[in-house]
Amino acid sequence: MPEGRDGKRLGWSAKLIVCPPDDQGWRRVRYDGIAIGVARHPADIRVFLAAAGLENAQDVDRTDPDFVEWRSAGPESWEPSR
Repeated sequence: MPEGRDGKRLGWSAKLIVCPPDDQGWRRVRYDGIAIGVARHPADIRVFLAAAGLENAQDVDRTDPDFVEWRSAGPESWEPSR
């Protein structure tokens, strides 16, 4: 289970939400209810998580449905919406 900078365990209520691609292919990203960035590539998500204080953000499984909710399109979709 992920830990924050304060060493406190983040429960499963701490959820990563990745919104559908917009008309340019960018995806808004929210973590634990807070907007943390707009991603253009999957790697951006780990950078945002690290900046938000998630330790070992590089190890986050972006396909874990208990932690990540991909809205409308999965992690393989970064094409602009039409």
